[in-house]
Amino acid sequence: MSDVVLRTRGLVKRFGTLTAVDQLDIEVHRGEVVGLLGPNGAGKSTTIGMILGLVRPTAGAAEVMGRDVWRDRENALANSGAIVETPAFYPYLSGRDNLTALALIRGGASRARVDLLLERVGLSARAKSKYRTYSLGMKQRLGIASTLLSDPPLVILDEPANGLDPAGQREIRELVRELAKEEHGVLLASHLLYEVEQICDRVLVINKGKLIASGTIAEVTAGAGTIDIAVGDPARAGATLRALPGITNVQETEAGVKVTAEPARGADLNRALAAAGIYASAIVPHKSSLEDVFLEITDEGGPSTSGAPAPS
Repeated sequence: MSDVVLRTRGLVKRFGTLTAVDQLDIEVHRGEVVGLLGPNGAGKSTTIGMILGLVRPTAGAAEVMGRDVWRDRENALANSGAIVETPAFYPYLSGRDNLTALALIRGGASRARVDLLLERVGLSARAKSKYRTYSLGMKQRLGIASTLLSDPPLVILDEPANGLDPAGQREIRELVRELAKEEHGVLLASHLLYEVEQICDRVLVINKGKLIASGTIAEVTAGAGTIDIAVGDPARAGATLRALPGITNVQETEAGVKVTAEPARGADLNRALAAAGIYASAIVPHKSSLEDVFLEITDEGGPSTSGAPAPS
């Protein structure tokens, strides 16, 4: 059986003259967490809506476990669970009763299954408490439990840690990783890029509806970084380094120069300076984070590059 739980092919959504999603091809496999990233208005919510059958695509297709979301909607959606933004439950019912009611709507789940999920998300001790007494973190965990009632291969989480304190964010992070270990495929949309960097196996970055970068964190951030070089003659050092192949940006500072280059190139730059009779008193490399790369490639007019080929 294929390990692909989600595949979109040439997914397009237009609203009048606005193209919100443009030829989007993505895949999610069992046992991995894939981050779906993009600035506000990039097309993330529209993409999730099409995957869940809430928004009809203009062109292309979305498949869950090989089932087309629009042609075989019932079977496709039976294989997915999702929370989009803040999950909604009945405030005067307990956590257990909320899950039980939701299970009945979806075709039923045993009491044992409900209790197992409450334990799974750390809510057993508060299972009888009314939902309105839950903290934001507890509400998010109950929402994740609701996505697992049918034990779906695909789990979609839209901003699951939004608004949580650091402890709550850690709880969600650990829970998401556990879902991947249990062979669920997780599509995670989040603006918390430091969280994404810690828990995602791969990331997909979209901007203006297009996929502009994809791959592992290491692949997407490969070659991205800066090197600070302390020298006594910044102008001469800058001119020397600008002449080197592969160096696209050199900024002169009071202490020396700042070079946009892969941190591993520090030795090459030092040799070039020494050959020109310029000697550095310090060379300090800085590896770019996912946030640094994200801000660069999604900036208006910024480059559209990929650390690895986009899934097809």
